[in-house]
Amino acid sequence: MKKILFLHGFFASGQCIPALALRKAFEGKAEVLTPDLPLHPKTALQQIRATIDKERPDLLVGNSCGSFYAQMVAPVAGVPALLGNPHFQMTAFLKQRVGDHQYKAPRMDGRQSFTIDEELIREFAELEAVQFDNCHAESRDRVWGLFGEHDTLAHFEPLFLEHYQRSFHFPGGHTPTAEEVRNWYVPLIEDMLEQKQATD
Repeated sequence: MKKILFLHGFFASGQCIPALALRKAFEGKAEVLTPDLPLHPKTALQQIRATIDKERPDLLVGNSCGSFYAQMVAPVAGVPALLGNPHFQMTAFLKQRVGDHQYKAPRMDGRQSFTIDEELIREFAELEAVQFDNCHAESRDRVWGLFGEHDTLAHFEPLFLEHYQRSFHFPGGHTPTAEEVRNWYVPLIEDMLEQKQATD
């Protein structure tokens, strides 16, 4: 059975609506892994790489900050990736939200609160500076972007197209609804899995 590794957004968890919708859509057809990602980006990347090494997923699917991570990891791991509304400037996002917050979906460890501080912003800044360093010619067609036409948080399609060539749109906002996942994410994921199978 195929494996898909879904990487959630910054305020979300592995139990967010897009994660649950993907798991339901691929039930019986593919295993969808939806782990909770650590708050700190370097730790998150370490966990993602360890999961890829262990589970050998056929595809990475990200949303927002999860797409930021997926873009950095996909070319190195040799795994194709679908980037949903990628947020490539997390520092700007976080600087406007310094302070205490609550996750928008339940986490497996039960922890629902977290703090955005200068240390966290510095960590993201370090990664932002090198986020496209692993992008190479071979990955240009293996990393696809999906952009919500009503996204009010991330507007990075031009930056995406500086590095990759397959860009798609859907009539939604930053975080897709379950219906948008079914109608827009799932067909692209199926296409990517078929392409991977054909080239393996």
